Amino acid sequence: MSDPQPHVAQTLDDLPDMADLLSRTGLEFMQDVLAGKLSGPPIGATMGFHLAHVEAGRVVFEGTPDFTVTNPMRGVHGGWYGAILDSCMACAVMTTLPKGQIYTTLEYKVNITRAVPLGTRMEAVGEVSHAGRRTGVATGELRGIDDGKLYATASTTCLVMDATP
Repeated sequence: MSDPQPHVAQTLDDLPDMADLLSRTGLEFMQDVLAGKLSGPPIGATMGFHLAHVEAGRVVFEGTPDFTVTNPMRGVHGGWYGAILDSCMACAVMTTLPKGQIYTTLEYKVNITRAVPLGTRMEAVGEVSHAGRRTGVATGELRGIDDGKLYATASTTCLVMDATP
């Protein structure tokens, strides 16, 4: 498993600003987050996952769910699956954007195929299916790193927008 990103935002002021977004393509932005040149969002640290790989149209997150993400039945909460899959898919869409554009998730769907045991090292891969002028569509898979088993699949549609400084 790769090392977590070296710099995670601790305050709103630590997060990349509009100038950081506007001065880079989406791929450059994601590469700079992975390299630690820009801070990563705190949600990953909160939920136990991090950015592990970036390329055009494909992003990988790795994580290990722990006790803090359990539900009352002692299992990994469905929100953990959703958060890591939304992150990998939406960030994959980000890698396709030219300078001056941003995105937001319009909708996503998760299909959980089996329960993730606490402490299991996981890999979430997001791949772009469509990168258009106003929408981006991506799919995701959540697999065990050590067992290779499929734990969930997902799909998303993102709205692509022109950024305004």
